[in-house]
Amino acid sequence: MWCRLAAMKEHYFEDLKVGDRFKSEALHVTEKQLIEFAHKFDPQMFHLSRKKAERTIFKGLVASGWHTAAMTMRLFVQTLNFAEAAIGLGVDELRWPREVRPGDALTVETEIVDLRPSRSRPGYGIIRLRNITTNQRGEIVQTMLASAMVPKR
Repeated sequence: MWCRLAAMKEHYFEDLKVGDRFKSEALHVTEKQLIEFAHKFDPQMFHLSRKKAERTIFKGLVASGWHTAAMTMRLFVQTLNFAEAAIGLGVDELRWPREVRPGDALTVETEIVDLRPSRSRPGYGIIRLRNITTNQRGEIVQTMLASAMVPKR
């Protein structure tokens, strides 16, 4: 079942079912954002300088995988709009099969793959989710399998 959850209302554990899928709006990646993130968190030449990046395996400027993960998180959070937020419990799989470049427009598709009540925190449930981030051409730029704790009503 495909859903589009805009930031119109907060969502709780009880609002989700295994198999639910959600698609985000697009987020446009600029060269300035890419370079600023790299300067702060991943200062490798293929993230910092267009000219130097042209001489690398990427043949041009590319986003850090960690920047891709951060943008994915933003889109995931905005789309599912959990009440009181989702508390990340861990990522079991994180892959970057294709690079993100300036000018790309990213979207995230989230699938709920498992749900269970929290044993240690009765006011919360544990969700297992799969995020697939794609660019404007539908090419997969990141996949992630993760778990999060979300509030119950």
